[in-house]
Amino acid sequence: MNRLLPSLAILAALAGAVAAQAPRTVVIGIAGPLTGGSANAGKDNENGARLAIADLNRRELVIGGQKLHFELDSQDDQGDPRQATVVAQRLCDANVAGVVGHYNSGATIPASRFYRDCGLPLMNPSSSSPAVTRLGFATTFRIISNDEVLSAALARHAIDVLHARRIAVIDDRTAYGQAAGDQFTKAVQERGGELLARQFVTPTAIDFSPVLTVIKAQHADLVFYGGLDAQAGPLLRQMRELGVHAKLMGTGGMCTPQLVRLAGEENAGHEVICTTGGGLVSALPGGPDFERRYRATYGLEVQAYAPFAYDAVMVLVDAMTRAGSVDPRQYLPAIAATDYTGVTGRIRFDERGDIRERPVMLITFEGARKVLVGDPK
Repeated sequence: MNRLLPSLAILAALAGAVAAQAPRTVVIGIAGPLTGGSANAGKDNENGARLAIADLNRRELVIGGQKLHFELDSQDDQGDPRQATVVAQRLCDANVAGVVGHYNSGATIPASRFYRDCGLPLMNPSSSSPAVTRLGFATTFRIISNDEVLSAALARHAIDVLHARRIAVIDDRTAYGQAAGDQFTKAVQERGGELLARQFVTPTAIDFSPVLTVIKAQHADLVFYGGLDAQAGPLLRQMRELGVHAKLMGTGGMCTPQLVRLAGEENAGHEVICTTGGGLVSALPGGPDFERRYRATYGLEVQAYAPFAYDAVMVLVDAMTRAGSVDPRQYLPAIAATDYTGVTGRIRFDERGDIRERPVMLITFEGARKVLVGDPK
């Protein structure tokens, strides 16, 4: 019987060695609208993040001497500020290692306070309101341009290129839509453009005839909409039905193929000028390859921000690698020193947590396909 003891000891040692090599699971949270009118955009971000998780697991990363396996905890905030805080607390309680999200500014802003309080890094791939980073939270970072930058480019194009002189502004009264409208209004005023009386709708509006009747009587030659694609599409369709022939302009929330589907290709072609905080996916450094892989994996086209959600995951893990830890308390300081080149280009942050040096691209549509304004292709 005693002769069995060495064998048992060896087996125990081997079992211990195998256990020691078992990967540690690291969970990264992502939050956005997976149901409701913006579900297409929320799912797009989730898909981008899932591609990043799959790529990370193929690398078999070792951080702090421990082999890692990454997982994604995806939460539906419905694009609603109140639900966003519920989701944020849930992710804090789940002790995820970091968070990518939320999709829209109205959800990101209240949720960011919860992440600040529980010390979770928040990497934002799609919320463009300046308020997202101006709250001053050391936990919040953003990898797209904000509405101040985007609106300045749109106003310059509206006045200097399109020669618009009677500009109407509509917003949906959300944190995102109002900020976009405010920034565009400011930029137009600085360039000497004529602004008509500001109009407002709700984020669930489906009938825009009251505001469009006013805008038609004012002979607007350009309409700026601060809001999302779910309303921008019907807005454009109703503009044409009511004989409002102005071009429609807006920022990233409306700049998706869904706008064309809702408005009709006959209404949208070259009649929409928009810009996103990141730009046209195919024009990004790693965009064409990302689009190919995304289409092969999901059988879908990229809506808008999937490559930025991909890079948001990668930036979090890059900071973990440099810090030698997956503990948010340990790797958070490393995020501020990020100098990472990903699918979307070079990512570095300023003192507020905003990205530096993100080029602004103006986009229009040919059919349902996004193209650069002035792009001959």
